[in-house]
Amino acid sequence: MREAIRVLVVCGHPRGNSFCHALADAYAEGAGKAGADVRRLDLQALDFDIHVRNHSPNQQPCEPDIARARELITWAQHIVFAYPTWWGTMPALLKGFLDRVLTPGYAFDETEDPSVWVRLLEGRTAQLLVTMDTPPWVYRFIYGQPGHNAMRKATLGFCGIEPVFINTFGPVKPASEPQRLSWLEKAREEGAGLARRLALQRFRDKCLNWVRILRLQFYPMTWVAYTLGALAASQGGAAFSSVRYWLGYAIIFLVEVITVLCNEYIDYDSDRRNGNAGPFNGGSRVLVEGGLSNKEVRLGILAAGIILAVVVTILFSLPGPLGALDLFLMGAFGVLAVGYTFPPLKLSYRGLGELDVGLTHSIFVILCGYVIQTGQWGDPYPWLLGIPLFFATLPSIILSGIPDHDADRAVGKRTA
Repeated sequence: MREAIRVLVVCGHPRGNSFCHALADAYAEGAGKAGADVRRLDLQALDFDIHVRNHSPNQQPCEPDIARARELITWAQHIVFAYPTWWGTMPALLKGFLDRVLTPGYAFDETEDPSVWVRLLEGRTAQLLVTMDTPPWVYRFIYGQPGHNAMRKATLGFCGIEPVFINTFGPVKPASEPQRLSWLEKAREEGAGLARRLALQRFRDKCLNWVRILRLQFYPMTWVAYTLGALAASQGGAAFSSVRYWLGYAIIFLVEVITVLCNEYIDYDSDRRNGNAGPFNGGSRVLVEGGLSNKEVRLGILAAGIILAVVVTILFSLPGPLGALDLFLMGAFGVLAVGYTFPPLKLSYRGLGELDVGLTHSIFVILCGYVIQTGQWGDPYPWLLGIPLFFATLPSIILSGIPDHDADRAVGKRTA
């Protein structure tokens, strides 16, 4: 039997008979009937000082209600906040509650670098049930939804609580009774559909993490180089085969997939230490952030390897110029590519990583595009075509590795 989802519903309206309380009740009712384990926090009933009166909130005495609130947040898997929008954002009661509860050491940890912090509340999701008298479209498109952004990004997201789903109800003041009842039913449906929504979100997150870990920003360069080689072959008089072209590119693509996944898996310790990660350095952060497991990445490498073997078999079974020697030489190029981090070569750990990437993303890929069409390795044209690309690629590879230098050195990886 599946474990019940642990849901904490927090009402941040300072009046106990507010419409926000009715929304919170409706959500809790829907979630409870769907099998969730629901607990409540009504902030107006708590006894705590909403002001941070010391230099650090941790220096202030912790009231029993604040301690209890932290226990409930720690217990919860999904946290729902129901509150009104006043002057564009949350009421002072809710703001003071967050100031007192989400403190350093509980919700996040600071580091020596102000741009780097540790999110201590990861693994939780949240939902906002927000009322307002402003038309929601005005709040979103004219004002830029400042309160939503403060809660979703600067507060909950900062502490690792994500994603944050948002439901906006308004304008409340002129709303008719049927309209208010429909909003309450919407809140009830949101609670009842929580399990389905979280399952769908987990699936989406998993798909996005697979896209992230593949680091697709690197692939256009190899596609351009491969296509240059294939077009050079046709300019030299060889008959261009679109079937061989696409099968060949599928092989290049899959080799790059395997290489990237191996890099992510083997460079985990370096990436974990790296505070300077960017789009082209420091890894995708997917493994570091727990978006995928080591086992999933290993299975991804295995799946890509199986598909690669199938595509290679199809390509070399076609009538054409390719033979055993071509298979051997292309296989050697593939081993060099994967050997950037994969044992036993581990070229990036021997000071040869930049040279390896420069060659495999220029001369070798152009040669593959040319040879798959012609079967000829001795023609100097693709070699000469690849040399300028190699010298254009190498400096960018070296420069992109500079931010990784300290983290790489810490694990014995010899980047330039």
